Amino acid sequence: MELIRIPALSDNYIWLLCDENKHCAIIDPAESQPVIDILATNQLIPAAILLTHHHYDHVGGVPGLLKQYPELPVYGPEETQDKGTTHIVYENNTVEIGSFSFQVIELPGHTLGHIAFYQAPYLFCGDTLFSGGCGRLFEGTAEQMFSSLEKISLLPDDTLICCAHEYTAANMKFAKAVLPDNPIIHNYYQEILKLRENNLATVPTNLQTEKKINVFLNCHNIDLQKNIGIKPNSIPLSATFQHLRAYKDRF
Repeated sequence: MELIRIPALSDNYIWLLCDENKHCAIIDPAESQPVIDILATNQLIPAAILLTHHHYDHVGGVPGLLKQYPELPVYGPEETQDKGTTHIVYENNTVEIGSFSFQVIELPGHTLGHIAFYQAPYLFCGDTLFSGGCGRLFEGTAEQMFSSLEKISLLPDDTLICCAHEYTAANMKFAKAVLPDNPIIHNYYQEILKLRENNLATVPTNLQTEKKINVFLNCHNIDLQKNIGIKPNSIPLSATFQHLRAYKDRF
């Protein structure tokens, strides 16, 4: 398999996962033209579009792609049925397209119907988990998002986190504010700054790294709890997450 990352809009990434026969799945196309250009340049054959949720910066390219490739199937959650989706998918469904086999994982929080597509080691998680951060709670609850992140954390450590935005520098600045004495977070932040200074992408990342540097996957950390004003182990971890997410929203 070959993974192709396509920059779009101001900070989005569209992902293509391609097999040895140059068939590819298109994940969260924010725009159509950058995808069409890459397909043509690399002589790739689109096999399907996969949508993680209904926000415009993840579905905006669907009409243009369907105009160019009218027979292309579109898979997504119920909330995308008016965005061009032809196949509604649910938790534990398997999307079989040629040599692709994606497991559907429901991840409510950012939106109520948000899903991810997982084909080991690739996890296309939209706006649920970012490198160093997580999505805002636009529709779901903190408890739902916390449960979704817990679900992701159960995947193998070598899982590649193919998120949809270049937010890592801002996320790591926040992580450093939350855990200023953590050397792993400090060093990772410096690495990210160097990448961004050279206009290089910071994703995909892997789950093993995220467990070390992503504060939203470390709500059990006693120092984190203290630093955001919580008496250690005094409230459920989902409530700690809620405080942390609210702090990030104000940061």
